Amino acid sequence: MATLFMKADAKVGSIAPNGYDKALSGAAGLLLAAVIVALVRGHTQWPQVPGIVWAHLFTVLISLALTPWMLLRPRGTPTHRLLGKIWVLAMVATAALSLLVRTINPGHFSVIHILSIFVLIMAPRVWLTARVHQVARHRATVRGLVTGALLIAGFFTLPPFRLLGGWLFG
Repeated sequence: MATLFMKADAKVGSIAPNGYDKALSGAAGLLLAAVIVALVRGHTQWPQVPGIVWAHLFTVLISLALTPWMLLRPRGTPTHRLLGKIWVLAMVATAALSLLVRTINPGHFSVIHILSIFVLIMAPRVWLTARVHQVARHRATVRGLVTGALLIAGFFTLPPFRLLGGWLFG
């Protein structure tokens, strides 16, 4: 299978995880742990959280949990393909649901919603580039989404004035 990928996109080199993949995996794991700790610490306030926020958090948790597995395990396998489809669907759902969450600027979109539109465009590209064996583009798109849409956006949910940050540090 790896030779099929290599012939289709000779610029990739090894499809094995490299240092950047490992760093992204570690960061995703740390963010997942922070979100879980925040959720546990905020359990008394759960009833006040709107359903749309819970749906958004659920899809984010799926994406965060799958990210290390997808980046560190063998690629091109049936399991990788299946989990990749789930990851893409979770990312699309996260972005779509985020358009309905308007707690930062009640009733209006915020700057973070630009990222949601970007994810809605780029997440399907992850699947399409894998399907046509454009490994370099696939890898770059995955890394970009993990870096920007999961990790950077996730980091900005942790200030004390945001829901998860308030629970985590409050």
